[in-house]
Amino acid sequence: MAFSTTGQLLLTGVPGHELDAETARLFRAIQPGGFILFGRNIRSASQLRKLIDDLRDLSEIEPVITIDQEGGRVSRLRLIGSEPPNAFQLRMKNDAGLIRRHGTLTGKLLRLFGFNLDLCPVLDLSFDDEADNSLKGRCYGATVEQVIRNAGAFNDALRAEAVASCGKHFPGYACASLDPHHELPVINRTRAELDAEELAVFRHFAPSVDSMMICHASYPSLDASDALDAAGTPASLSRAVITGLLREEFGFNGLIMTDDLDMGAILNHYGLEEMLRLAIGAGNDFAMICHRMEVLGRAKEILDGCKNAGAALERVAAFKERLAPPASFSEDEFRRLDAEVWDLRVETLGAEAAARRSPEDGKRSPVEHY
Repeated sequence: MAFSTTGQLLLTGVPGHELDAETARLFRAIQPGGFILFGRNIRSASQLRKLIDDLRDLSEIEPVITIDQEGGRVSRLRLIGSEPPNAFQLRMKNDAGLIRRHGTLTGKLLRLFGFNLDLCPVLDLSFDDEADNSLKGRCYGATVEQVIRNAGAFNDALRAEAVASCGKHFPGYACASLDPHHELPVINRTRAELDAEELAVFRHFAPSVDSMMICHASYPSLDASDALDAAGTPASLSRAVITGLLREEFGFNGLIMTDDLDMGAILNHYGLEEMLRLAIGAGNDFAMICHRMEVLGRAKEILDGCKNAGAALERVAAFKERLAPPASFSEDEFRRLDAEVWDLRVETLGAEAAARRSPEDGKRSPVEHY
């Protein structure tokens, strides 16, 4: 049975490391379907668990609680613990056992804090490991076979710990020449090229990931309307890409969400109402708004009028039926698991490299959502 409030179609950020009275009132009124946490929300292990418990307490319907915990620079928990190796570093070791350990440890840590969804694994191919398109260090392979093997090992291990997974970024940022945090990339790959590489990966994972995140890039070969619009339609707002390709052709039955709608690729081209109507009309179940808390009230009003909201609400409800409750929390268990993450880092990188601090260590990125 679907939930009645369209607030369930919002996956929203949280402004600070504790819930102030005004934010709590806003969330109680809107009842978002889920919350995504960032570095700005994390101060200590016990503080993080309390924040998540508070979010669950104000939610009338069990919320999705999610985070980007990939490895390397996209590891929010490195602010309070060890930084896991990233996908590129694990790929270079060519040891699926290390990747499975990473997935298992990630799942155990997230359950300990109360997360029930990890926005992982990245399924993008890496055609250039140095490309400035937001994917540096985050790709499990340079070939279809590598990504399937490596991302599959992480995905299976994460899900075995009762944390839901998310394949991203469909249909693939691999050939993006621009960072979508700033502007909309146009990817001029033919359908045959996409089928042979990027889409081959996502087609493989369609039965085995719990959710998919849709990227902000235009693909003229996938959406014929792009031929009529010089700017192009982002995949995240394209019915041809989400419903036609991912749902109908690939048979994906899980939860579908946009990437952060506060990115420049969207904000530079769409107002709030058009953006949300297109997102839900295209077939997304979650519209992700990570930073602009002030628009959430209006966003819910807009979603109330979206004709596709009923189908999306049914899919959100089905997804939530499978969510696992948090594990019992203790500081000792966090320290034990964090020590295992450090051991994994040393085994992957070597002791000297593992101990070396990068310029990003301990800092919060100005662009927090990758």
